[in-house]
Amino acid sequence: MKKTLTIATRTGSLAIAQTQIVVAALQKLYPDIKIRIKKIASQGDKDRRTTLWELKETGFFTSILEDALLAKEADIAVHSYKDLPTAIRDGLTIGAVLDRKFPEDCLVTASLIKSLDELPKEAIVGTSSLRRTVQLKRLRNDLQCVPIRGNVTTRLKKLEQGDFDAIVLARAGLERLGLSDKISIIFDPTKFIPSPAQGALAVEVRADDNETKEIVSKLDDKDYRITTTAERLVFSALGCGCHAPAGVFARLSEGKITIWGCFSDPDGSNFRYATISGPIANSAKLAQSLADKLR
Repeated sequence: MKKTLTIATRTGSLAIAQTQIVVAALQKLYPDIKIRIKKIASQGDKDRRTTLWELKETGFFTSILEDALLAKEADIAVHSYKDLPTAIRDGLTIGAVLDRKFPEDCLVTASLIKSLDELPKEAIVGTSSLRRTVQLKRLRNDLQCVPIRGNVTTRLKKLEQGDFDAIVLARAGLERLGLSDKISIIFDPTKFIPSPAQGALAVEVRADDNETKEIVSKLDDKDYRITTTAERLVFSALGCGCHAPAGVFARLSEGKITIWGCFSDPDGSNFRYATISGPIANSAKLAQSLADKLR
């Protein structure tokens, strides 16, 4: 067995916290393996000005970590699974999916509130997601959704400075950074649909690195693997990129999988919402059927 594993990660505090989750899990299973963390700034970390829906390329936050894997500068890359394009790069594979406790989006305000109705009229809400913008506007059409970039800490600081009345963030990020007390509203993921695989961590490895694949396979959560795979299949069938105004969420219960999805034009028009349920063994067919409904 390998004596040292090198893990590639982005440089932000959330990326490091997520990598530490993987490190802790690996060290618990393999106390004799030495783990080295290789921090790499992605294009998304460097470019804090471009709004996400204006991006032309995929893998804005992940491709440089994959470059390090393919160059054998790292053995493992840890990603927020929602950031990975649905088409995995040649020569790479997802070795484990884990830690999807919190798939939801949430609303953060400077002073805690219990309902969107408590926001002032034409409140300014920070989000760089068309998916979130479209769904927010359906809940309250007067809300002014304004692009916001930067890491979680930077966004919270902008909120505290009064640049926004509220911001929308993934709950998982706040939970992992110990900032859950900042959350005002947690959206129901079956109604306010998150990004496919939101909240899950993906451990990516080289497809031909059998030893590392075997090591990280012990981290894989079967249920999270099933639900995130189904969600990503819907997105792939829709043929839309990770910044499209679309969302997918899947849940397992009593041998069945239920998948919820939404899809619209970029301006929020022609909004479609659909759900489908059936045996877990039919996940792929159900994902395709849901995509057909949404189209």
